[in-house]
Amino acid sequence: MIGVKKKEEIFFDLFCEAFSKIMTAGDAFNDLVKNFVDVEKKVLNLKELETECDVQTHKILKNLNASFITPFDREDIYDIAKEMDNIVDILEEIANRFIVFDVKSVKQEALQMTELITICLRELKILFDNLKYIKKSKIIMDQVIEVNRIENEGDLVYREALTVLFRTEKDPIEIIKWKQLFDLLEDALDACEGVANIIEGVVMKHA
Repeated sequence: MIGVKKKEEIFFDLFCEAFSKIMTAGDAFNDLVKNFVDVEKKVLNLKELETECDVQTHKILKNLNASFITPFDREDIYDIAKEMDNIVDILEEIANRFIVFDVKSVKQEALQMTELITICLRELKILFDNLKYIKKSKIIMDQVIEVNRIENEGDLVYREALTVLFRTEKDPIEIIKWKQLFDLLEDALDACEGVANIIEGVVMKHA
């Protein structure tokens, strides 16, 4: 560990607690996309999970505001908490768009991007489980690299999705709908990478 005192360890516990909630929301989103039935019920559940994640974010920020000593820079703790929250906000927004856009079925590329988001979340979970060993654990940087790799794979799927969409779809309304949905799925992957990149910066500061 990096000389963390007992009262500072709460942030590592809070990050893990918050990310467990994010994993639950991610699994719910994955189920929505892969099993596209009872959509309104699943979207409502995802909204409730997003609210629970907001509560966890506020809990981290409340402790940050009340703490004089932190395990690493306050700005980094703030940025990690906000970017974590951003992941679920985006997933909930995509779910809402499925209803607003009256989506009847999910495109194959959206399934692929959702799978990559799910994998990214699993890799980030391993990262957060090891975050308290930030100076000693090679696992953290391995996870950062893996999340970056997955996001790069997502970029390729995203570009292919847009290529297929604009080449094959004749209905301009469908193009507008799916362009927005693919953009948001890409944003979710970017947010996962954003969390990893912030933590990579923390590792570099403590190397």
